[in-house]
Amino acid sequence: MSGTSTIARLRAEIRHLEQGQCHSGEVLPFEVPALDAQLPGSGLVLGGARGPTDEAAATLFTAGIAARTRGPVLWCLRERDLFAPALAQAGLAPERVIHVEAPDEAALLNCLEEGLRHGGLGAVVSEVPKLSLKASRRLQLAAEGQDTLALALHRTPRPSGVTGQGAPSAALTRWRIATCPSAPLPVPGVGRAHWRVELLRVRGGTGTEFTVEACDATGRLDLPADLANGSGVEGRQELAS
Repeated sequence: MSGTSTIARLRAEIRHLEQGQCHSGEVLPFEVPALDAQLPGSGLVLGGARGPTDEAAATLFTAGIAARTRGPVLWCLRERDLFAPALAQAGLAPERVIHVEAPDEAALLNCLEEGLRHGGLGAVVSEVPKLSLKASRRLQLAAEGQDTLALALHRTPRPSGVTGQGAPSAALTRWRIATCPSAPLPVPGVGRAHWRVELLRVRGGTGTEFTVEACDATGRLDLPADLANGSGVEGRQELAS
């Protein structure tokens, strides 16, 4: 084997490890070219962990991702405040969702890990106030080798709570979602919601941020018409955590 071919093989293996692709290599694209271009493999790697930060918009962002996977979706939570009709509007039908209410954070993470190791689920969502580096590594290991998405949704911080959103994480991607003014309509009413989506971290890639139209009934995002046409491009904005 020549030195050139050996170097090329090693580089490919490094890219493989950086992207966390210890699985089938299948990805779930957003089908928004400008956003997919920022992700290794042009989509979310199935069998990896993602960590969107909070707000109601982040819940719907997560639901839209889960809706486009195949199979049941296990949603682990601490409180009975998940609104099924809203998830359905983001494409996640109620009959696909298996709800698990955990008594504490340890049980919550155990449910998430067991769901990932099951292998027959499309996605596993866990609403966690914080996620340590050690816990995120365990979840990433549980997700690898499966085609199941692990989605850790950080809950809105309470006045006396600590979110841990700035802590290190082994998640392949990390997101922050904020709401923007919806699109104006020519008649009275409220247009399709707009979100500010910030990709804070991606293994093997670089972060970015976009203003997008919220998930439709199939769980898909879209670019606003002015941005899709190349006009009205916005500068970087500070997002609320």
